[in-house]
Amino acid sequence: MTIASSVQAEKKRAAKIVTRLKKAYPTSGCSLTFTTAHQLLVATILSAQATDEQVNKITPALFRKYRTIEDFAAVSLSELERDIRSIGLYRNKARSIKESAVMILHEYGGRVPDTLDEIIKLPGVGRKTGSVVLGTWYGTAEGIVVDTHVKRLSSLLKLARHDDALKIEQDLMEIIDQKDWIILTHLFIDHGRAVCVARRPRCEECVLDALCPSAGLFALSSPRRKPAVGQ
Repeated sequence: MTIASSVQAEKKRAAKIVTRLKKAYPTSGCSLTFTTAHQLLVATILSAQATDEQVNKITPALFRKYRTIEDFAAVSLSELERDIRSIGLYRNKARSIKESAVMILHEYGGRVPDTLDEIIKLPGVGRKTGSVVLGTWYGTAEGIVVDTHVKRLSSLLKLARHDDALKIEQDLMEIIDQKDWIILTHLFIDHGRAVCVARRPRCEECVLDALCPSAGLFALSSPRRKPAVGQ
């Protein structure tokens, strides 16, 4: 098989994987709570090394107190730190939230940038955070968000050849149709939580069993059930 035909075969398998996951999780999408592009940016900054559930517990009160980008830009760093103290890395996140708000006001006319090149210029905003905002709010697919679920499932499904998040993203972008770049992350997160769980993937329940090179490995490695007395 030539390299070109191998890539085409992987693209077809990847498309089948996405199609099956879409059927399994028809309502898949961002689970963060927000009503504006800037609220989504703040929530995404807060979500680094934290669960969406943890973030959603503090953002309602946070967004009631700080209703505009100007509010976030004007607050003292110490006060903002107190407001998000329950989230890990709160000092760094508070600084990123405040400084990015200031930059949005001064450099972008109060509008969250809508391109990856521009949004990653904001303090504390990397490619992952930027792609979340662009994909979820603007519907723009400039990249694929690689979180822990995407990294793990990409490895199990043999869709990526690398361990580094940026290289995993590049591997996926080669074989995933661009129209599915945004939804892919949400589908992998939902599937990773529901079936392909980290500690114990339930291959026997997986809709991807026929498409996954790792299918059955966990079942085969599980301890044998002891026979009942009398068997």
